[in-house]
Amino acid sequence: MDSLFELQMGAMLILSVILLGVEVWAFVEALRGRADLFQAHGKLTKPAWVAITGVAALLGFTSLGRPVSLLGIIGVVAAGVFLADVRPLVRPGKGNSSGPYGPW
Repeated sequence: MDSLFELQMGAMLILSVILLGVEVWAFVEALRGRADLFQAHGKLTKPAWVAITGVAALLGFTSLGRPVSLLGIIGVVAAGVFLADVRPLVRPGKGNSSGPYGPW
């Protein structure tokens, strides 16, 4: 029974480290984004997203080993919203989101 518990705890630690990596990635991408594009696309300002993703990374760090805690989930959701909704619009060099036949 102890080996099953150790396996579960190891899996939780691995999952929490992966989620922390996603949160740090979101923070770095928020730092790299062009400040003018945040406003141009109607998103929160760059300092706001840097703060949100920074807090998300901090929450991920504090919940290492417990990725399904409330704080861990809040951090992952915040980072996920940034990566899915904001990052594609503000990436350096990706300022306009148009395809070969116009905007999409």
